[in-house]
Amino acid sequence: MNFTYPKNERLKSKTTIGLLFSEGKSVSKYPLRLVYHAGEAGSEEKIKVGVSVSKKYFKKAVDRNYFKRVLRETYRLNKHLLWDTLEGPYSFMLFYQSKDRLSYDEINSKTIQLFEKFLLQVNKTNDSENKTEL
Repeated sequence: MNFTYPKNERLKSKTTIGLLFSEGKSVSKYPLRLVYHAGEAGSEEKIKVGVSVSKKYFKKAVDRNYFKRVLRETYRLNKHLLWDTLEGPYSFMLFYQSKDRLSYDEINSKTIQLFEKFLLQVNKTNDSENKTEL
């Protein structure tokens, strides 16, 4: 597995981000939240990811940038969980939603739990869609 986070995997399209917030679904594992949307028009990449930390919780840009760096790093190291099981393109937005300053190890373990919870939810919806087609 290639543990990189290249530019073409970054979510930068305003239309896709708007689609995430209008039609996307959400999965949470405190203090992280993952908003996702299946299928992205015109994408050559399987997964596009963006990260966000609210100014509400961290007033200083230094603090927000630190947690965004940590979120990107935990995604980069654990993206194989998503790549190995997902079919088709997905757009993701990762949020850090707490005033609590968790350590890197805690955020990393929460990210893994979040990805596993997301995969369970996606598999459930895919199974229910397949049953209704039969």
